[in-house]
Parts: sequence; C-alpha cells; structure tokens
Amino acid sequence: MWHAMLAALLLVAGPLQRPSFAQASQSESKSDALTPVEEFSRQLDELKRTFTDLNKRIESSAKAIDGATDPVVSRKQIEELRSVVGALLGAVADNGEVAKLGAKALEHARAKAQSLRDETRFTREQREFLLQQWEKLARDTEAATSELDDARARFAGVLRLLQTNDDYVGELMEIRQGQEALKVVRDLAKQIHEASDMLNNFIKAITPPQPGM
Repeated sequence: MWHAMLAALLLVAGPLQRPSFAQASQSESKSDALTPVEEFSRQLDELKRTFTDLNKRIESSAKAIDGATDPVVSRKQIEELRSVVGALLGAVADNGEVAKLGAKALEHARAKAQSLRDETRFTREQREFLLQQWEKLARDTEAATSELDDARARFAGVLRLLQTNDDYVGELMEIRQGQEALKVVRDLAKQIHEASDMLNNFIKAITPPQPGM
C-alpha cells in the first residue's frame, strides 16, 4: 500500500528538477549566443572585408587582362626569343665560341704530347709514362671534340628551324596569354558569385518579416 501511494505522489509531482548547475549552464549558453545587433555587426564586418577583397581582385584582374591582351607584350616576348636564338646561333656556328673551345682543348693536348718527346728533365720511364697519358688525352679530346661538333651542328639546325617558325611560335605564345586571361575571368566570376551569395544572405537577414508571418 505504501508503495502504491509513493508511486502516485511521484506521478503528481512530475519529474525531478535538474540540479541548479544545469540551469546555470543553460543561462550561460543563452548569454554566449550573439544578440541580433551583434550578429548584424559580424555579418556587416564580413561583408565589408569581402567587398574590399573583391575590389582589389577586380583591380588586379584588370591589370592581368591588360597584360594578357596587349600586343606590345607579345611582340616583346618574340623579340626576346629571337635575341636568345640569335646569340645561340652565333655561339654554335662553325667559327663560333663552341667550335673554338673544342679545337683549343685538342690543340693543347697535342702540343703537350709533342713537347714531351724532346723533354730531357725526366727519366726515360717518366717521359714515356707522361707521353702515353698525354697521347691518350689527345685521342680522347679529339673524340670529344668530334662529338661536340656533331651536337653543335645539330643544335644549330634546330635553332634555324625555330627561326623560320618564329611567327607561328608567336601565335602560340599569344594563345598561352589568352589562356591566362581566361583563367583570370573565370576566377573573378567565381569570386563575384560568392560575394553575391553573401550579400543576398545579408539582405535576407536584415529584412523585417512580413505582417502576419
């Protein structure tokens, strides 16, 4: 009987109240939440930063597009390429710097071998050893010089081929610039869309509810 009476009292009283610290936690969470004015200020500051960044992006994009579509820039790049190609052709020509380097190294090795044949400062064994080394070095240098001449001639031919196609190369360079301009346009469009979404959300947040809603 006592058990039945206790159960009835519990049903009438309802669930036991939480300890006071739980109520304090709920009140703290409410105080931590931003007020409408604070939330408005936060959104406004974020919107200002977005607009500032967007203005900077528009300015930098305009400069990038100007550079990518300026024919003067393309001509300058072609002229620089022609200058480099011309300098390389001069270096690998038959009487150019590269050809002289191999000839100079070979001439030195042969001259040293020739001078050792009449050298009297060394013993016969020493002179023979040194002569063998210089003769071998001269043969190896001659082979390397021949390889260098082949590489030089091949490179000169490719450079001349590039010279005859420099107008086509120039068009390809302009296409590359056009691709860079396309990337700038796409990136700017993406950023403007993001700014539009943010502004739209801001406008919705500050719009008062309609009567009856």
